Amino acid sequence: MKYRDRFGAEFDDTTSQDKLLDKMYSHAVSRAFIKFLSLPVFSKIGRKFLDSSLSAMFIDSFAEKNGINMFDYEQQRFRSFNEFFKRKIKPSRRYIPKDDNILISPSDGKVSAYEITASSTFIIKNSVYTVQSLLRDKKLAERFGGGKAIVIRLTPDDYHRYVYPCTGRKSRNRHINGILQTVNPVALLHEPVFKENTREYCLIRSKTLGDIAMIEVGALFVGKISNNELSAANVSVGEEKGCFEFGGSTIVVLTQKGKVNVSRDLLENTREGFETRVLQGAELGKAQ
Repeated sequence: MKYRDRFGAEFDDTTSQDKLLDKMYSHAVSRAFIKFLSLPVFSKIGRKFLDSSLSAMFIDSFAEKNGINMFDYEQQRFRSFNEFFKRKIKPSRRYIPKDDNILISPSDGKVSAYEITASSTFIIKNSVYTVQSLLRDKKLAERFGGGKAIVIRLTPDDYHRYVYPCTGRKSRNRHINGILQTVNPVALLHEPVFKENTREYCLIRSKTLGDIAMIEVGALFVGKISNNELSAANVSVGEEKGCFEFGGSTIVVLTQKGKVNVSRDLLENTREGFETRVLQGAELGKAQ
């Protein structure tokens, strides 16, 4: 995978996981096996193991392999792998702007940004998605026509707690069941992924940024998207919204036409085939 940071430095980081998935998704038999493993029963088994004390033996090697600096986190000893994976970061390690005119990244991750066309479609790694199929709501999808879709892909080395990207009034959460599937970009070369995945979303009505849709997408062995507030409520930028359990996951942020100027580097990097590395709190755009 090709990345750029916000200073323009380039990285080519194809992980062993990427290579394995490329091989598996290239063959019909292995794709069928992945679908079999994506059944809810296997996600439940995986969660039980990752919640067990036995899983704690994998924490140190995982942190070392993925370059995770444990100094950044509040807790140092964990009873299970999932407790480690959902660890909380020290407040000083992420900067959250308090300017209501700024749309921030709700999480760490690798960002792609797209125009939402007049037909309400956008592209993720050579696969075309409609906003309507993502939200399963035609009327709501029309509200974001001509806006932007910002896709934030989290990998195992990222911080897997996420926050609200702006201040406003959030709607109740809508949960959409699906078959848990990997969200690694390699999979998108072979078949659409989002329509397969469990996802949960809410709308945030901001006075300065318009309506923002925030969508959490679960992945293989992520049987639970844990959101703190499920009903309508007033929320503040940087307030913790929830977390993912173990596995690669994705957050999609949708903006309305004429409401947010998405940062130029995110759009340009995407057009040139690069994802942009960001940390939670990084600026994604500003109010128009």
